[in-house]
Amino acid sequence: MATINFASHHCLVIDDFQGMRYLMRDMLRECGAVHIEMASNGKEALQRLQERRYDIVLCDYNLGQGKNGQQLLEEAKLRQLIGPASTWIMITAEKSSDWIMGAVEYQPDSYLLKPITADLLLSRLEKIAVRKQAFAEIAQAMSNKQYTRAIALCDERLAYDQVNAAELQRLKGALLLDAGEVEAAQKLYEAVLTKREIAWARTGLGRICYQQGEYEAARDHFQISREQAPGYLEAYDWLARTLQKLGEAEQAEATLSAALKLSPNSPLRQKSLGELALQRGDLDAADAAFRKSIAVGEHSILKSADAYLGLARVCGKSGRSDEALKVLKTAQHQFDDANVTLRAKSAEGMIYTQEKQLSKAGAVADELKQLLLEGGAKPDSAASLEMAELMLATGQRDQAVTLLKDVVRNNHEDNALLGKVQAVFDGANMKAEGSNLVEACRREAVELMNSGVLLARDGKLTEALAAMRGAKEKLPANARVLFNFAFVAVMYLQQRGADEALIEESREALREANRVSPGEKRFSQLMEALNKLEQR
Repeated sequence: MATINFASHHCLVIDDFQGMRYLMRDMLRECGAVHIEMASNGKEALQRLQERRYDIVLCDYNLGQGKNGQQLLEEAKLRQLIGPASTWIMITAEKSSDWIMGAVEYQPDSYLLKPITADLLLSRLEKIAVRKQAFAEIAQAMSNKQYTRAIALCDERLAYDQVNAAELQRLKGALLLDAGEVEAAQKLYEAVLTKREIAWARTGLGRICYQQGEYEAARDHFQISREQAPGYLEAYDWLARTLQKLGEAEQAEATLSAALKLSPNSPLRQKSLGELALQRGDLDAADAAFRKSIAVGEHSILKSADAYLGLARVCGKSGRSDEALKVLKTAQHQFDDANVTLRAKSAEGMIYTQEKQLSKAGAVADELKQLLLEGGAKPDSAASLEMAELMLATGQRDQAVTLLKDVVRNNHEDNALLGKVQAVFDGANMKAEGSNLVEACRREAVELMNSGVLLARDGKLTEALAAMRGAKEKLPANARVLFNFAFVAVMYLQQRGADEALIEESREALREANRVSPGEKRFSQLMEALNKLEQR
């Protein structure tokens, strides 16, 4: 007899075998569920998930052709088709470590190995339900990006909930990092580690060191975490990232390879391995990694255009230009994304340049220029760099300089990216001129960033808001400008009263700033201020 009433829960059973679907449906009925729907494959399941929010999802790992259960879970989470209160249980007959590591990495609430009984299912559902109830308010605050509230809720529960204390501490540490409360996060992690070695706490300290530019200390933390918990894949990813910062590309590549031996079906990790191998000039290793990324990502929302573009570069460097061009066309077909189109065409133009087919390269550059003039394409930094390289190679200097200036203005504090901009100038024999342009654009960005704030401090709030809105329009991807716009908007709203349209404009600016530069303290502070203004 169930101790929790599942009668009001909406359930979805996903399995490609009809008999198993009916068996799982009947087990759910024995657990007390009434509202049960079924899907026979990933496509049908996605359709149902878009139409209704389910409380319980039982999903088989192997779903025949198309998406598997893991890929379905990835997409459901990224598209927010399931919320923090939803329960997702993965079911399989597989017992291999590859599957188990992959399933754990993408965090279903639980996984069950066949054969399954109704009693086992009920026991697992009840345990998950109890945990979900304990974290319900915190999860809702996290979904709303109310980090300060979520942290306070963790503290409230930690005062009496010893059963969930470890998970509450882990969650609080992650929230403190998301909120930019670095000192508080560091104290929490150190306090945890004084009692015993825990991978998430050690990795948290490593992330703090990484964020502060202390890469050797970060490397040491991540290495300890990896040694103490060999299956904790997050430590591998951070260690590889840190080793790259230290210029130890070969060791970074070895770290990713070790992670992929544990969980080989990550398209993003395979793509990263390919990029490292390509940087080292190991074309065979890069080729294999990019192809693996494409293969395992075929039905995944995490499939990466960078894997296709990387493979095209490998083919081009290996003298297989025809194959490179085919891969680039495939990338454009696979990804309905303006930036992918721009990058693929830029790569195509560079292949023609390398082959001395300058008329074809020029034609591609003209096509890119037209796309930009039409205003339909808004290139990101990667696309801008690649287009600029082609345009400089084909004599379209002015357009290239305009693109590179925009990259600098929107990323004036990102020294690594500014180094890439300078490298493009260097490659076109424009070293001194490029250096002067980069510095001038940096100064311009700082002036735009500060203009509204200075007016606001002088009490000229209307002028300040107008100045920051203008800066935001000119530099739509500059995190500092976006944060300053929201800061000035909050000051304006506090004096003039709530304005629903301005509150939403400010939230949108903050969401974009957080996407560009996550973990800034001002994000949570300004979001909280906007929430209070809205509640007046």
